[in-house]
Amino acid sequence: MSEPASASRDAAEPSRPADTARRLPPGAASRRAVVVGGGLAGLLTAAALHDYAEVTVVERDALPEGPEPRKGLPQARHAHLLWSGGARAMEELLPGVTDAWLAAGARRIPLPTGLVSLSAQGWLRRWPEMEFMIACSRDLLDSVLRARLTKKERVTFLQRTELLGLEGGASRVTGVRVRTSEGEERVLAADLVVDASGRGSRASTWLDALGVPEAPMDEVDSGLAYASRIFRAPEGTEEFPVVNVQPDAAQPVPGQSSTIVPIEGGRWLVTLSGTRGGQPTDSVEEFEAFARGVRHPVVGELIAHVEPLTDVVLTRSTVNRRRFFEKVRDWPEGFVVIGDAVATYNPVYGHGMSVAAQGAVALRGLVAEHGLTAPGLARRVQRAVSRPVATAWDLATGTDIRYPEAIGKQPGGAQNLLGRYVNRLMLTATGRPLVTQALLSVMTLSRPLPTLFKPEVAFAVLRGPRRPPLTEPPFTDQEQETVRTAGAPTRG
Repeated sequence: MSEPASASRDAAEPSRPADTARRLPPGAASRRAVVVGGGLAGLLTAAALHDYAEVTVVERDALPEGPEPRKGLPQARHAHLLWSGGARAMEELLPGVTDAWLAAGARRIPLPTGLVSLSAQGWLRRWPEMEFMIACSRDLLDSVLRARLTKKERVTFLQRTELLGLEGGASRVTGVRVRTSEGEERVLAADLVVDASGRGSRASTWLDALGVPEAPMDEVDSGLAYASRIFRAPEGTEEFPVVNVQPDAAQPVPGQSSTIVPIEGGRWLVTLSGTRGGQPTDSVEEFEAFARGVRHPVVGELIAHVEPLTDVVLTRSTVNRRRFFEKVRDWPEGFVVIGDAVATYNPVYGHGMSVAAQGAVALRGLVAEHGLTAPGLARRVQRAVSRPVATAWDLATGTDIRYPEAIGKQPGGAQNLLGRYVNRLMLTATGRPLVTQALLSVMTLSRPLPTLFKPEVAFAVLRGPRRPPLTEPPFTDQEQETVRTAGAPTRG
């Protein structure tokens, strides 16, 4: 990278690189915000707020200089999909970040053009671009964001710093208590505190200590585990598509999937997943066999003769969990929860990063409109954050609850009817581009869920697919030849 992050300085010496001067809103110079968590959601939150306040990011880890793993993000070793809805939101928060990702080695992959995907209802055709995704490692995504944020004059990082609790009371949060790596405890006063600390968030505990009522919570657990391994990509595959085999939740068997995501450095990141009763293991010997055993063996065939670069990494922390903070009566002023601290989803759907980005955009818009200290701001933001959360939640849990032995509230009659419509829609998407575009616009969080029910889409769904189903993966002739040359046979 041409501009490496400089965020690994000790907590006692917070990073404050120079930035170009800008005209700030009235009063912004005296405002202070604290962001809990220096991961992707925290970085995006800092980007959303730095024009309106002095921002301090509190992070318990030491942040790496470049695209390297960090202790607090073990899931980074699995495939991460940054859909176009999330990429556009990040570009809005940090103009030029997309070009920076691409310069660092990421790829912009057009959808469905650069996608070979077996959906629950069949192979998708590779129509001209409708949406896109950014393909690279999670470490690279985060490092580029960090590099840009550490250049902001009004953003300070306190690393290796533990958050002990919130300051204030049930009606208003006024700051946070922290402990530095040297053991010093101090209070950071703030006009706004944003919890972006991810799956491990202790927001409910912190709020309980202030006397704030507990937020309702919902969980759907399909028992999913996922395993990943990195391989060296065969020569000539620089423009190879993302390859994905999805499960069919309508079948009374565990849902298993396999995915190849091309990432920087001429590598393939291969992620396998399976729900309760059909999970992958961390066995190197079983990895290829599992990939061959899903609904189509294409991923197993593609990796059969390529060089593995890592061992297998296994993760089981995949429960869909949502806290309905927006429903808490008398929500305290000065406190907002965002990203995975609000909701986590089955990572197979790749929605977490995009939801965090759209939540940060909503935060920035409301702060710009009302001011950082406006009465009711925190409640407005929490409600706005819940909208992209709801879309991703419905998409993930509507499928996950249907797998054998899934734990959670079973769908009612209306949800079952909706499920039948979506199945028909996905079937139609295999052979009708209008419906493919609607489906992709929702799956990439570029459009809201009601897009799937627009009259022209519903009419097309009623008519069904216009073309017959594909029987094999839709590789181009050149891709087929590349695969054969690399020594990884494909079917057909």
